[in-house]
Amino acid sequence: CDKYKTGVIDGSACSSLCAKETLYFGKCLSTKPNNQMYLGIWGNLQSVIKCQMEEAAQLDFGTDPEPRKEIVLFDKPTRGTTVEKFKEMVYGLFKAKLGEQGNLSELVNLILSFADGNKDGRVSLPEAKSAWALLQLEEFLLMVILQDKEHTPKLMGFCGDLYVTERVEYTSLYGISLPWILELLIPSGFRRSMDQWFTPSWPRKAKIAIGLLEFVEDIFHGPYGNFLMCDTSAKNLGYNDKYDLKMMDMRKIVPEMNLKEIIKDRQCDSDLDCIYGTDCRTLCDQSKMRCTTEVIQPNLAKACQLLKDYLLRGAPSDIHEELEKQLYLCIALKVTANQMEMEHSLILNNLKTLLWKKISHTNDS
Repeated sequence: CDKYKTGVIDGSACSSLCAKETLYFGKCLSTKPNNQMYLGIWGNLQSVIKCQMEEAAQLDFGTDPEPRKEIVLFDKPTRGTTVEKFKEMVYGLFKAKLGEQGNLSELVNLILSFADGNKDGRVSLPEAKSAWALLQLEEFLLMVILQDKEHTPKLMGFCGDLYVTERVEYTSLYGISLPWILELLIPSGFRRSMDQWFTPSWPRKAKIAIGLLEFVEDIFHGPYGNFLMCDTSAKNLGYNDKYDLKMMDMRKIVPEMNLKEIIKDRQCDSDLDCIYGTDCRTLCDQSKMRCTTEVIQPNLAKACQLLKDYLLRGAPSDIHEELEKQLYLCIALKVTANQMEMEHSLILNNLKTLLWKKISHTNDS
């Protein structure tokens, strides 16, 4: 708000947050200081507020970065930068992250229309500074790219590098949220089996699962390249009251090209050194002691791994065997296999058809 009041930054949520005070922070959803996520209320709308999600442009292996020592400087673009020059900056950033995709200029225009927070038809310097800070965040970039997709929460507004998205009623794929003190005391094995007790009915689980399979399709060789899911865990997925899947946390979904750049010069002694996030793994080339760039497991295999127990528990007996077979075929998918794309499409369609046929005649569909 200090930066907004001194005219350094601006955005569609700034006046509500700092002047009118109609954007309220509610319950904190995060456990790490560098990843702040709150339930919020904006006027009469329920929302989620995210801020200071990660170190600018820091893609870190394994551990989470330390909390930021200083607030983002908001020093780009500098005074005197024309809109054309700003477009070039954004285009260059996208090219570095996404590679030479044919329609990058469309994406630049999309960003500019979002950056125009007060919708006056032009992007002011403070608005551009906010947009530039936001574009350093992987999740924000992906949310803009997938804004018209059903499983991406809608972006509602921004101020500096804080942004507001639609509220998702259920913030984890399954389980029950407990006070943190209990979380510490319950053994993780028991917690996992306990989580499976607190799930929706099977037809509803099937609908949520179809949503995850559709999201995997959305990011697999889409218009702006292929994106990799590097932390496929239940806590990153939520769903709304109609049991439509919504992605809660997309910080570890990264452009494939970007990941290859980061991992290619990484020194390694074994394959264990070649992991990004929790589950984007490549192999260690022992002759060069460097990580290779091909991620072993496709997104679909990781999604099926996550869905296996979720879907098999309580599955109708007439499809249980076929469902189990398809899920195991899916988990066995490897990126390096010949005709992987064809297998990928086949398994994905088989799973979706199997689930959909079983629930299409119920109210849950």
